Amino acid sequence: MYALIMAGGAGSRLNLGEKPLIQICGRPLVSYVIDAFRGAGCEPVLAVSYKTPMTLNWCRAHGIEFCKTEGAGYIEDMISAVGMLEEEKPLFVSASDLPCITSEIIHTINDAYCNCGKDACSVWVPAKMVASCEEAMPYREEIHGIMACPAGINILRGALIEEPQDEYQLLLKETRLSLNVNSRADLAAAEIFLKKSLS
Repeated sequence: MYALIMAGGAGSRLNLGEKPLIQICGRPLVSYVIDAFRGAGCEPVLAVSYKTPMTLNWCRAHGIEFCKTEGAGYIEDMISAVGMLEEEKPLFVSASDLPCITSEIIHTINDAYCNCGKDACSVWVPAKMVASCEEAMPYREEIHGIMACPAGINILRGALIEEPQDEYQLLLKETRLSLNVNSRADLAAAEIFLKKSLS
């Protein structure tokens, strides 16, 4: 199963260079996401653009498959990348700024998707767990009676990538998914969490 990791944005809010390559505990941010998907048996592919030339070079240097998109926006680049992959089956689509995600969480998401009987699965985290929800992640929705923010990870059916898909909304009260890096404060919080988990 492919894991399309979206890595073509400018990362202007952080102003620390290309977001996927920002160092956290001595490693590029995106490397944590790649390792988690590989550990879950998925094949990671990065969607890069003209906004992330160093990320593209990093992929080449490390043998990571990539799709070069137009940098037109998250949805547009996602559709373009899935088309390049010629994938019709379900695939993961993930943000590149989830350094604390684990293979176990990915397995949980995939199991929920396989049991839901729907075309797609979106993953949500309770808004109260996401420090940047008010600022960097203003979108909220009530999921199973709880106000939640999107976690930045979905499963979508490739054959229907240009259409609205009937989706299962999976709410996970998972601290690791609440640590997506949208600000310098988020970066610091994720680094503290990872240092504790690695010690």
